[in-house]
Amino acid sequence: MLVDRPGDLVDRDAEWADLAAFSRARGRGVDIGIVHGRRRQGKSFLLRRLCAATGGLYLMALEEERIPALARLAGELGTRLGLGAGQLHFAGWEGALRAALGLDGRAGRLVVIDEFPYLLRHSPELPSVIQRLYDDSHDRPGPRARLIICGSALSVMSELLSGEKALRGRARLDLRVHPFDFRQAARFWGIADPELAFRVHAVFGGTPGYVDLVGDAPRRAAEFGAWLGGNALNPSHALFSEAGYLLREDPRVTDRAVYQSILAAVASGATTPRRIAERIGRDERSLPHPLEVLLSAGFLHRDDDVLLQRRPVLTVADPIVRFGLLVVAPRLATFEERRATEGWAAAADTFSSLILGPHFEHLARQWTARHAPPSLWDAEIGEVGATVVNDPTGRAQHQLDVVGLALGERRQARQPRIVVLGEAKSASRPRTVADIERLDRIRALLAGRGVRAGAARLAVFGRSGFDNDLRRLARKRSDIVLVDLERLYRTS
Repeated sequence: MLVDRPGDLVDRDAEWADLAAFSRARGRGVDIGIVHGRRRQGKSFLLRRLCAATGGLYLMALEEERIPALARLAGELGTRLGLGAGQLHFAGWEGALRAALGLDGRAGRLVVIDEFPYLLRHSPELPSVIQRLYDDSHDRPGPRARLIICGSALSVMSELLSGEKALRGRARLDLRVHPFDFRQAARFWGIADPELAFRVHAVFGGTPGYVDLVGDAPRRAAEFGAWLGGNALNPSHALFSEAGYLLREDPRVTDRAVYQSILAAVASGATTPRRIAERIGRDERSLPHPLEVLLSAGFLHRDDDVLLQRRPVLTVADPIVRFGLLVVAPRLATFEERRATEGWAAAADTFSSLILGPHFEHLARQWTARHAPPSLWDAEIGEVGATVVNDPTGRAQHQLDVVGLALGERRQARQPRIVVLGEAKSASRPRTVADIERLDRIRALLAGRGVRAGAARLAVFGRSGFDNDLRRLARKRSDIVLVDLERLYRTS
């Protein structure tokens, strides 16, 4: 059975292909699929169109008690089967799911249960019920059926397939719907200006649902601040408190003050547990649990050093959470009094150093890993990340923003082959030959330690471009790669 791609679907080629393959896979019994991702990534959009294309049954769970939830499922299934109102009744979830999936003698079908965590609050037995249906359907001949369960509470959804959980080893599909990357986001917003696209992505990331909430992007970067004043900096707008709303979605986040303090510390540059503990005034031994919750819920991201075995660096994963913590929260009274221009001006340095700077470094790594033309390098690139290089002679420690290992090389190996070493700067001045001199020094230090870096390309990422001396040097040396915003966003 062919599953036609919807005409109104933007990008999401891989996600649609995976869902279509799941819906038409051959076999017997019940197949289980898990779809998860943060709210407003387009999960429901994809699943509603999958049901429309395959004749499946889409059920959206609500925050309601068990009996109303079962009654609503019975009503929706009865309507699908052409039965009169009130003709279907279910005493429990096993009978309800058997009927919905067509395991009671009718033809099997695709069923999607969206926002599944809402049901778990009053029916924690549901995973075990689904396990039993799966096992029974594979033990004896029966109709082919598919069940997709979807949710936005990442920690809840990720637990479904972990350890000794009931559904462990039974799901054929485990699909995480991620935000768009920076190039996809620019296309989705309809932004052609790279500087404007970069700033919008630094605030809203690649979450497609935010476009519906804020409307069209401004036409010029100069209008960016005034535009934010009408949405993310407007106390009447839904996105003004988005960071707090997202945090409330996870049921494991009970003491929100602690979790928000940890996120604010990380956003401000405290990237290790020790520094976080110092920043918020808590014992470091009290942090493992809340940190693990924030990591599993997708609020924090853990980056391992590419070359060194040291503590991973923690960063805030969601740009709008970072923006809320660094720009909005410290000036809350100013914005609530609708003095957006004043508040935005006061936040200028913070926005530049703690948001645009780290975000530009992040995009430089993404470009190197996903978008750089293979012809730039002398080998295929695998792992991409950052590292720290000690320079005992110069009594310095060099932070290296972009390190691209050769395909197949493992992180923190003793003598990996390095394909690219890069520096990424979001500063307002053009980059100079000094950046290449620094990268030359770092390459020599690594090669002196046995790291295979001698042939590595040296990449300078400059948001504000490059001066004439650096451009002339790059034309003379084949090992220098210059990447500005226009090149980051260029698709051809």
